[in-house]
Amino acid sequence: MTDSSENAVYLYGVTRGLDLAALGGSPGVAGAAVRDVVAGDLTALVSTVRLDEYGEDALRANLEDLGWIEATARAHHAVVDRAARLAPTAPVRIATVYHDDERVAQVLHEGRERFGAALDRITGRSEWGVKAYAHPEDERPEEEAVTPAAGTGVGTAYLRRRQEQRRRQNEAGRRLTERAQAIDAELRVHAVAVRRHPPQDPKLSGHPGTPILNMAYLLDDARVPEFQALVREIGERSPGIEIEATGPWPPYSFIETDGG
Repeated sequence: MTDSSENAVYLYGVTRGLDLAALGGSPGVAGAAVRDVVAGDLTALVSTVRLDEYGEDALRANLEDLGWIEATARAHHAVVDRAARLAPTAPVRIATVYHDDERVAQVLHEGRERFGAALDRITGRSEWGVKAYAHPEDERPEEEAVTPAAGTGVGTAYLRRRQEQRRRQNEAGRRLTERAQAIDAELRVHAVAVRRHPPQDPKLSGHPGTPILNMAYLLDDARVPEFQALVREIGERSPGIEIEATGPWPPYSFIETDGG
């Protein structure tokens, strides 16, 4: 229970069949202890947080602070990740806060069918991310010198050269798109569900290549080894393309349980 005059309840996600002690007592956001609120067979993973940091007005200000967002997201994801490795866990968005335990229990009760369906869907499954990059030297279109035709000036030759460069760039982009689509087509047949994410900003990824694929695949746990082997095989037979698979991750890309 919480002192509603000073505190609120931060929600990480909803799980089923999890022994809270198995989380090992690791802290959650703002160093707060992780505890549970139980309603039927559903368990909400929560922490008691202070309203002066997680109340409506405070959140509005804190969500403009990149440092605060990063620290909160890291702690939130750590709790969800630990839980997801132990039992099916449906994560919610960071900074999901409720007035008290009673309200959290009400959310579980009102959303029991929705949460139950989400947990059924991810039981025995995990999310895997796949990214692919084209190396700069392999994506750069070849340039050919354009000789000015008889009777044309330097300006016309320059425009022709620029048009040819754009044509070659467009062609190179088309080829990369086709390669990315072919990679995805091979991988998605092994997945229960697939989500396409926008290419990550190279400034954030730090990767020198051009991002051409950023996918999430929901996999049956039994199919993970063959999926990983296929990713390696595709990489070995795809010159100029670097492909990487990461996981298992909590199934953020495949859960829609927020609300209430």
